[in-house]
Amino acid sequence: MKRQSIILAGLAAAVAFSTPMAASAAPWQNINQRQAQLDRRIDQGIRSGALNRAEAGRLRTQFRELGRLEASYRRSGGSFTQRERLDLDRRYDALSARIKVQKHDRPHRR
Repeated sequence: MKRQSIILAGLAAAVAFSTPMAASAAPWQNINQRQAQLDRRIDQGIRSGALNRAEAGRLRTQFRELGRLEASYRRSGGSFTQRERLDLDRRYDALSARIKVQKHDRPHRR
């Protein structure tokens, strides 16, 4: 009985540790691919009317700021440290989320 409990606990731990990683593990994209994808999403939002001029302008400003931050990171060492990579990924994820919200908020506008 004790052996089964240990085995079950080990399996539960394995599932607990692997599930969040598997759920969040999207195919990794390099910075240039992410930038191109975000730029396309903003352009598509403008063309479809999901983004107005002001929203697109704010998103493009944030997009350019990320580009400047990336260039700054590259100047400091030529390539990214793990911390810089995680920071850029987090910031690009946040921008992606803002694009999604701005593209889908039209029904709630007055």
